[in-house]
Amino acid sequence: MLSLFKDSPEYEARKARPFSPTKVTISEVHAVVPKHLFQKSFFTACLYIARDVLSAVALYKLGWQIEPLAASLVNDYGAPAYVGTIAKWGGWSVYWVCQSVVLAGWWCMAHEAGHGNVSNKKWLNNLTGFLLHTFVLAPYFAWRSTHHSHHKATVSIERDENYVPRTRSDFKLPSESVARAVDYHELFEETPIYTAARMLLMQLLGWQIYLCLDTMGSPRHPKGTNHFSPSSSLFKPHERNGIIASNIGLTVMCCVLYMWTQTVGLPAFLKLYFVPYILLNHWIVMLTYLHHSDPTIPMYRNRQWSYLRGALSTVDRPLLGWAGRVYFHNVSHDHIAHHLFSNIAWYNQPYVTEELKKLLGVEYNSDSTNTFRALYRTFTQCCFVEDEGDIVFYKNQHGKAVRELAPDALDRPTVVAKKVD
Repeated sequence: MLSLFKDSPEYEARKARPFSPTKVTISEVHAVVPKHLFQKSFFTACLYIARDVLSAVALYKLGWQIEPLAASLVNDYGAPAYVGTIAKWGGWSVYWVCQSVVLAGWWCMAHEAGHGNVSNKKWLNNLTGFLLHTFVLAPYFAWRSTHHSHHKATVSIERDENYVPRTRSDFKLPSESVARAVDYHELFEETPIYTAARMLLMQLLGWQIYLCLDTMGSPRHPKGTNHFSPSSSLFKPHERNGIIASNIGLTVMCCVLYMWTQTVGLPAFLKLYFVPYILLNHWIVMLTYLHHSDPTIPMYRNRQWSYLRGALSTVDRPLLGWAGRVYFHNVSHDHIAHHLFSNIAWYNQPYVTEELKKLLGVEYNSDSTNTFRALYRTFTQCCFVEDEGDIVFYKNQHGKAVRELAPDALDRPTVVAKKVD
């Protein structure tokens, strides 16, 4: 039980090891991956999609039975009223968690479609991703655009689009040479209740806030940047029709939900759809936040950044164990493989991971820390980075980084290499 509150051995070992960029080359990485793993099967993808859809439908049908069954315990079997109340809200709690995980699987499958992994045909990928994302109120084409930009510039402080760290100057902190402990504590130390409230806000509404305000996105974009304006600086001119299509899809879906709510009532809408929708966003924010935000993972500025270095700057995590592997389609379990080979379908990524482990050795980043503990650790320790330095780590509320650079870290030149599809 205590292990739930402890950092994993992998995390502790990585923290204790001074960091130096990998000597492995992009050619060596590609050489270890069998060519057959690049093959895609639309039939196989359809089986996964059918499983996810049927799981959601089955849970939806069961959801309608929760309150009748709870009432039956009291009316037909003579159970005390409090037993019926416990059964009702216990049943809803189980439904909300299970349905949110399944619908997060829809989101993750749309993510795979956005990378072209459902089919060899672009239109089939886009249709699949558009339908799945629209059902969970995600703007497919807008998200796909910024997500591809993220893959092209992972952990590049200047060019990444997601969870870009804020700097010392952003927080108006004194320079490191003159800053005192109180300067950091005044800004970053919080009461546990306030920290919990901020985490809750991020986990439940962080996805919507990001879409509407580009919070935690790249600071190079102007104020007011969002994922719904076709003219947003996030998008290229040729992508604007897709942004409009996403907006139309979301509008239609909102109308469908409104008409359905008129039929079944507001309480049913809230219990059957809205709460799972909010919780699925929690899972998406959790897994995306923890992919690259970690006290032991480096971030790069342009002189030291390369595609390979960026792709290796993530962490594989066993989020939700077997349920996360099944319904999140390996996106957390095999995230390093996904960044190196985003054009390999999710069902082949575990095989890629095994090959990468052999090649990378101690440079393979994994973390079996309980994911909720890892979330709290990252939220409270990843506060800011320095304005200078070509390879930097997050600093905590005491102004300290938990990992240091090896003496030769900056001596290794980058090898600029594009992803090979």
